[in-house]
Amino acid sequence: MKNSKELTLGFIGAGTTGTALAVSLSRRGYRVVGVSSRSISSSERLAGMVDHCRVYERAQKVADVAQLVFVTTPDDVISQVADEVQWHSGQYVVHCSGAHSTDILDAARRSGASTGSFHPLQTFAGIEQAIKNLPGSMFGIEAEEPLQSVLREMAETLEGEWVILKAQDKVLYHTAAVFACNYLVTLVKLATDLWQTFGVSQTQATKALLPLLRGTLNNIENIGLPNCLTGPIARGDLGTIKRHLEALEKQAPSVLSTYRELGWQTVPIALAKGRVDSQRAKEMKTLLGKTED
Repeated sequence: MKNSKELTLGFIGAGTTGTALAVSLSRRGYRVVGVSSRSISSSERLAGMVDHCRVYERAQKVADVAQLVFVTTPDDVISQVADEVQWHSGQYVVHCSGAHSTDILDAARRSGASTGSFHPLQTFAGIEQAIKNLPGSMFGIEAEEPLQSVLREMAETLEGEWVILKAQDKVLYHTAAVFACNYLVTLVKLATDLWQTFGVSQTQATKALLPLLRGTLNNIENIGLPNCLTGPIARGDLGTIKRHLEALEKQAPSVLSTYRELGWQTVPIALAKGRVDSQRAKEMKTLLGKTED
């Protein structure tokens, strides 16, 4: 396999992920030679951040000049791009979807191209933040050799680690990311809503909770599961859990079922930590309104 930095790269799709990836790879010595997007302004923005990158009106032109093409369009458009572009043998075609396997690139594979997926396990809320967040990320890779080695080298060049996935792994891999990232936002929103019941704004509540969130992440990183778990369920504190349930029922009934379900899922972590025994775990589950089937 040739050094991956010797390959010419192209991007079809110039949104947040494509732009962050193109800029980050370019800064580390990769040659990004072309970009095409439904929005010319998006293509021009990406090209303006990458040396020697040309804007093309048609995706086909990118495929004609690049040896490795990243399809970084919205997920629902990836298969359409694969169908419409004429690929050739020896070319690499890679999408960056977390949930889809390489099956959506079958048209490119039938044309003789090698296909893969390269998903940065990271949250991208905007381009500048995405460029900052990308280095050091985990990358989910699905590809056969020699493309797999090319993508592993890219991940390492971006100071990240990688995990090799099979087609059947992708959906649950992406679901796990939703739990860890998207639903964390939901939990913070629910927490700030509770603060508003005693007159604190969402902005103030978020600021107040951030040190707690950072401390939790530090504990997860440095202590690990299950020992990083703290709080009333970790202690087997039935009295506090009961007070929580009563307060929610009275003042925030819309989140009571969420509290119960999350509590139920937390009890096994507490049991694994070893601070509570099986009898106390059973009592907590009963208090939370659920018992073993």
